[in-house]
Amino acid sequence: MRRSALTLVAATASAALLLAGCAPSAPQSSSSGGSDEDVTLKVWSWRTEDVDAYNRIFDVFEQENPGITVDFEAFQNTEYNQILTTGLAGSDGPDVPMVRAYGQLQPNIEAGQLVAIDDDVEGLDAIDPSVLAGAKGREDGKTYAVPLATQTLQMFYNKDIFEQNDLEVPTTWDEFIDVQETLLANGVTPMALGVKDDWMMPIFADIVGSARYGGSEFETAVLDGSKTFEDPDYVASLQLVEDMKKYLTPDVVGVGYSDSQIQFTSGQAAQFPGGSFEISTFANQAPDLNLGSYQVPLPPQAVSETPVSPAYADGNFALNAKSDHQEAALTLLNWLATPEFGQLVADELNQFSAIPGVEYSNPVMQEAWDNYQDGKAPYLLLVDFRYGEPLGTAVLGQQVQKIFMGEQDAEGAATALQTGISQWFTPGQ
Repeated sequence: MRRSALTLVAATASAALLLAGCAPSAPQSSSSGGSDEDVTLKVWSWRTEDVDAYNRIFDVFEQENPGITVDFEAFQNTEYNQILTTGLAGSDGPDVPMVRAYGQLQPNIEAGQLVAIDDDVEGLDAIDPSVLAGAKGREDGKTYAVPLATQTLQMFYNKDIFEQNDLEVPTTWDEFIDVQETLLANGVTPMALGVKDDWMMPIFADIVGSARYGGSEFETAVLDGSKTFEDPDYVASLQLVEDMKKYLTPDVVGVGYSDSQIQFTSGQAAQFPGGSFEISTFANQAPDLNLGSYQVPLPPQAVSETPVSPAYADGNFALNAKSDHQEAALTLLNWLATPEFGQLVADELNQFSAIPGVEYSNPVMQEAWDNYQDGKAPYLLLVDFRYGEPLGTAVLGQQVQKIFMGEQDAEGAATALQTGISQWFTPGQ
């Protein structure tokens, strides 16, 4: 196994010399073009839980590219944005940073910290345009990173608890409500939700309500200005969120995200509304968990014609404009755009790769992916409303918290969201 991201400089140098000795005639990549020196690329990420997996993945790259070593380092998710901003502004930042998508990528682009890679990385045109959009500059339309993954949002459930309560996956709204009522009557918490962490609230709102307000159709309307978030269908989707409160643990406003994960994986709750990024976490926390997922059925008066799985592009790998190893970094980025890396993302990270043609041997992943293919929708507030302050997700997250605390209703939450994004969003632009 390759070294840890925290390996001392001396050990890194020794490993680099050993690698060079194993392949003396291999071509070398470096910023100086004709230099024979080995190159160590610094790759930064916020995925601390994936360090071992990424080390295995980059082992494959190193074997295929003698002379280039990848030094992968991960930082706390909540601290990463500031750490990356400081790193990119200075001279000691990463060569290849993992960067955010959509609106949260724009500050790095506008600061001139990243290099456009359209002409230097092959395979970008094979990526779904809706996913590639998360790696593009909003003003110039150029691509600044290789997308990593697609995250889908759905309802996870414990198959054993369903079987013990004679329940099946609901296909209609009435069946969905019957599932919740049966679990409640049998003394089982129907859903685990970490209301204390506001970033989970827009996810929950879209899992329950995206089909009600119209998913992609509403996205088009709200972007061109023909509708706003005060539209009755959007308000009705938030009312569904409020209606779900009875199916959560009584003290849900005090439950954090990590607490809700434990509630679900320990069998204290039968379902977990969340993203596909949970699949790997659940597997690590409870290897024997009999996990399944489904799309929440169409509620009454739904605008969408089919149930949907809202989704978004999650994470990209970019090229630091100040990197001293541009050529080697582009070699890595080209590899990150290959089906080989895409398959490793699926196999090692349990993520839906942005690269087409990947197969999913994990049946839980395949089930969630099939559901998404049958009913796609954008995770609206993240995809389209993170390009200014306040972020759409931040506004709605706080408003849903207030709904659960009894301090706000659906109509008021929708009005607050519209007021918030109107501070920077202009329809039709």
